[in-house]
Amino acid sequence: MHRISVSGVEVDVARKDIKNLHLGVYPPEGRVRVATPLRVDDEAVRLAVITKLPWIKRQQTRFRTQERQSPRDYTYRETHYYLGKRYLLNVIEHTGPSRVEVRNKARIDLYVPAGSDAYRREQVMLKWYRKELKALIPPLFTKWQETLGVTVDDWGVKKMKTKWGSCNIEARRIWLNLELAKKPVQCLEYVIVHEMVHFLERNHTDRFRELMDQFMPQWRHYRDVLNQAPLCHETWRY
Repeated sequence: MHRISVSGVEVDVARKDIKNLHLGVYPPEGRVRVATPLRVDDEAVRLAVITKLPWIKRQQTRFRTQERQSPRDYTYRETHYYLGKRYLLNVIEHTGPSRVEVRNKARIDLYVPAGSDAYRREQVMLKWYRKELKALIPPLFTKWQETLGVTVDDWGVKKMKTKWGSCNIEARRIWLNLELAKKPVQCLEYVIVHEMVHFLERNHTDRFRELMDQFMPQWRHYRDVLNQAPLCHETWRY
């Protein structure tokens, strides 16, 4: 990988054995990265970037101004999110198994052994988020497989820093970001539909947007809600 400058924008260029050029803007500060076929030279990359400069700068501005959570310590009355709602954490030290319970519309109870540190408490919360998210996903796949007329052969949940979801069209596999457990269910559904529509149209073309409009007319609203939600705290590395 090497870096070029295009109209004052620093661009990381990675040449790979791929067919098409892919341009992305990534959090937290809007790093620009282009993955390009081996045969494409830097001048062609510059031209591709120039045509997307207004979009790149909008994305960079959005990332730089988006609200970010401070690091989580998993302490009493700390703020945490679940399905788009804000809760205060209540840490309960006890001798039984670790668990998480949503007590009411304002409080999440975190049961952990006495003396548990922040890392242990985080792992309990992440395990709970994963379980809750995995319970929500299958009915949505069933609904949209019938609607879209496509099948998903495999899916999973994992932590991802730069994407809400991804898909492997050949394997018909979809990955969903664990952070979606903190967002409204409608946002999870939007990401699922987005990835499944890629089975019908590989790239973000006009046809892709037309299909999204056809099957989920309000998708832009859900995308905006998702993109305006607070970013989780991360130590970002590339």
